[in-house]
Amino acid sequence: MKIKDFPKVDRPREKLEKYGPEKLSNSELLAILLRTGGKGVNVVELAKKILAKFSGVGLAKASFKDLKNTFGLGAAKTCEIVACFELGRRFLKNKKSILLLSPQDVWNELKDIRDNKKEHFVIFFLDARNQEIRREIISVGSLNANLVHPREVFEPAVASLAAQIIIAHNHPSGNPEASEEDLKITKRLVEAGKILGIDVIDHVVVSEGEYFSFKEKKLI
Repeated sequence: MKIKDFPKVDRPREKLEKYGPEKLSNSELLAILLRTGGKGVNVVELAKKILAKFSGVGLAKASFKDLKNTFGLGAAKTCEIVACFELGRRFLKNKKSILLLSPQDVWNELKDIRDNKKEHFVIFFLDARNQEIRREIISVGSLNANLVHPREVFEPAVASLAAQIIIAHNHPSGNPEASEEDLKITKRLVEAGKILGIDVIDHVVVSEGEYFSFKEKKLI
């Protein structure tokens, strides 16, 4: 099937525009760089084949010579892939690891969503020393147990080799007090984390001026 035959919601570019890059798979992100597929394969299928050949992270280290002519890539597409990873390395070279040791640290890191008019459910993936590996927005909109599924939280945690996570979201009302739904979601994620060996060390609800910490309130 050609990409133009996909439902619009499943096309990589349209999906990125609507949901943001965090919601795209590695193959969908690579497909955006490639733009077009190859002989007998659409661009997403081509991206999957390339990622499989270079085993994911190996693609970031692949040279122009390694990539050129792989599945018929050609010079132009190869240059774009190599340039993309090199640019990423340069921007991240001097990036300092963020330590998240308290709810105040989490509140400080969430300044971009604290006063948002929609609820944003965020996960901080941490190593064993409480250093942030990465952060991801899992969902946008009113929270409920069906929307925030453990799979959506722990799949990226496992992929990131996270030892523990902090979950967080904002309350557009300005009152960060935890709701019954917040309590249900937290309990469900804590139980799922125990099964997988990934600790949920806190759930921080934030507003513009204050926060509510499940750990401080001894609810975790």
